[in-house]
Amino acid sequence: MIALDGLTKVFPGGVRALDGIDLTIGDGEFFALLGPSGCGKTTLLRTIAGLETPTSGRIAINGDDVTGLPPGRRDLAMVFQDYAIFPHMDVTDNIAYPLRIKKVPRADRVAKAREVAGTLSLAELLDRRPNQLSGGQQQRVALARAIACHPAAFLFDEPLSNLDARLRLEARTFLKRLQRDLAVTTVFVTHDQAEALALAHRIAVMSHGRMIQVGSPAEIFQRPATTFVASFIGSTPMNLLPGKAVSGHLQVAGAVLPSPAAVTDGDEIVYGVRPEYMTLSTAEREDAFPGTVSVLENLGTSTLVTLETDHIFIQVVVPEGEEPTIGTRGWAVPRRSLIYRDDTLLP
Repeated sequence: MIALDGLTKVFPGGVRALDGIDLTIGDGEFFALLGPSGCGKTTLLRTIAGLETPTSGRIAINGDDVTGLPPGRRDLAMVFQDYAIFPHMDVTDNIAYPLRIKKVPRADRVAKAREVAGTLSLAELLDRRPNQLSGGQQQRVALARAIACHPAAFLFDEPLSNLDARLRLEARTFLKRLQRDLAVTTVFVTHDQAEALALAHRIAVMSHGRMIQVGSPAEIFQRPATTFVASFIGSTPMNLLPGKAVSGHLQVAGAVLPSPAAVTDGDEIVYGVRPEYMTLSTAEREDAFPGTVSVLENLGTSTLVTLETDHIFIQVVVPEGEEPTIGTRGWAVPRRSLIYRDDTLLP
């Protein structure tokens, strides 16, 4: 278990990279730190690892305070974005390197390297140097090196970002299966929300050094706590439309919609609805967003349709074969929506 209590990191110049982080990551949990570049997620991972010293706060691993311990005494294994495998060593020596640091006899560490390599389909590559390996093979060598020393937790800093799209999907599936089989606590940094949703038991969405929302992938996707989280999560961004409560209804982008009990007349709100949770109608409807079809984007088995009205853009996902024609009139009908007031999700 990893516990963070009031963790703060301020860099020279007053840059507050971490701002009072409180978090507990459970034993065996796959936990993702998600957010845009510069939000503090890598700084948080490096602080847990001991590569950065916190300005204030406490880090505990399995109940032991490790805040002041050097990285080598925290029993953690980190896999970097560029894998950081040694170019002058073959695969065997790269995997066995942590055991060499621990003074394990060479015969024992070579045997362990071969054992771990076999589980990651690297047995045929043990004599090769890194420049003779593909990106996916280098990634597996970095994973094997981390596994070989039996750490208390894995720390991953965007380990899939250097892979091409197809290999990234394969590696994602492999990584999730590996973590499940090993049952080792894993902290995974990514800016790719699809990776976080697919891999993690829980996700923390970060912005400006703070955790905006922590929850399961389903909670984060279905009920994002703020408009920032709503706009960041989802393969197609959520429609976030300004509106106002008038005469017991919501007036939003040309549509008149039911108003929840928590909203009173005169309230200004943001109406959130995902493109996947709308249907496109060719018949005029009061409870739908009107617009003219301006863009069609092929998603493979579906199409993302953009409607434009009064300089507002509304996106709808329609099934394959039901694409409208550019320039035609349409009405986007919301099926499931969220309402935000003062950037807070209403019940």
